[in-house]
Amino acid sequence: MNAQEQLRLVKKAVKGNPDAYGKLITEYQEYLYKMAYLYVYDEEMALDVVGMTILKAYESMASLKNPEYFKTWITKILIHVSKDEQKKIVYYSELEEAQTAEETPGVSPEEKCDINSALEQLPEKYRTVIYLKYFGELSVKEIAFVMNAPEGSVKAYLCRAREELKKILKEDYVYAN
Repeated sequence: MNAQEQLRLVKKAVKGNPDAYGKLITEYQEYLYKMAYLYVYDEEMALDVVGMTILKAYESMASLKNPEYFKTWITKILIHVSKDEQKKIVYYSELEEAQTAEETPGVSPEEKCDINSALEQLPEKYRTVIYLKYFGELSVKEIAFVMNAPEGSVKAYLCRAREELKKILKEDYVYAN
């Protein structure tokens, strides 16, 4: 779907057209699932988060002020829903996560476990910018909108998050050898 068609659908959805909203959700369902999974690390819970996000977004669709920011707006809702659901999660060991996680080409389960562990050690704002930038593929401007933060702060968070990840992953490597 091109940007003009998407903008047209968003405008229709804001005016209350459920078919337009359904087409938008169909377009973004995979993205929403991936983002939800990054927050909750559980397939079923991620599906629940996506479902609640879709419902909440539909209920508040009329409040979307800038139709061109639909993706960032719905991402913001998804993050809030994920955080609410995360409070209810029973955490499993990282090893079980690595064993049940979908295989990523070129990344071993141990490496995936190390990366997940390193991300979990970051402060929430750093973890969020990493998720949105590298997994959600949002721009700094879009991330700033989602996080209600100035673009300069988002850039600083990204820089600090990368540095922290380097330190954490390097320390883990040193201790493993």
